[in-house]
Amino acid sequence: MILDSFQLTGKVAVVTGCDTGLGQGMARALAQAGADVVGVNVTAPSETQRQVESLGRRFLDLRANLADVGCIPGLIERAKAWGGRLDILVNNAGIIRREDAIKFSEKDWDDVIGVNLKTVFFFSQAVARQYLAQGSGGKIINVASMLSFQGGVRVPSYTASKSGVVGITRLMANEWAGHGINVNAIAPGYMATNNTAALRADATRSQAILERIPAGRWGLPDDLAGPVVFLASKASDYVNGYTVAVDGGWLAR
Repeated sequence: MILDSFQLTGKVAVVTGCDTGLGQGMARALAQAGADVVGVNVTAPSETQRQVESLGRRFLDLRANLADVGCIPGLIERAKAWGGRLDILVNNAGIIRREDAIKFSEKDWDDVIGVNLKTVFFFSQAVARQYLAQGSGGKIINVASMLSFQGGVRVPSYTASKSGVVGITRLMANEWAGHGINVNAIAPGYMATNNTAALRADATRSQAILERIPAGRWGLPDDLAGPVVFLASKASDYVNGYTVAVDGGWLAR
């Protein structure tokens, strides 16, 4: 039956930045489909852990500052020791800095590029090596953005990093698809999370955004549930190097 292809029972998923918002929603969705979850965060993902465990799945809480890629091998070892194997990676952790391009600092450039692009590549590389050692393939899901396709304003390093995420998603898919490793990305649109609280509180700005979204509403973390489970499951075994926009039609305008 086709629905069996979406089942993740027995799988181990690593989700970075899952303490709140979109990462929490994706971790919950993977657990609903049957996966055990390894959360990698700077702060305690207490609510995420509660949600995953309430579904009867296991949760491993790992803490790390992903600005330092040197922590990645240790995280992989601890996750593998706990789960016995790795099957899914969701590179969700990211940061943003806002300033006019004319005044943007080198530090804000380097900080954002480091977490949003460098860490995504090297975490993917480390997990892909584990997949190759296991000999059974696996799934890598990167989190891109509407600014992977558009320029935006006052977020130069974020725009560059998210454009780069789409590029390296394709690159890794080209090199690893033949080994049964599927690398794809999700590009969320305007989502109702902590990161957009200020935008949503500004009635004028919020209305302008809503008027631009054909669906007529802000997205929710649950809107990513179907796409992330699809890309994490056997159902997407012949999907490689693609970025799925989950944006209420924003890019179609």
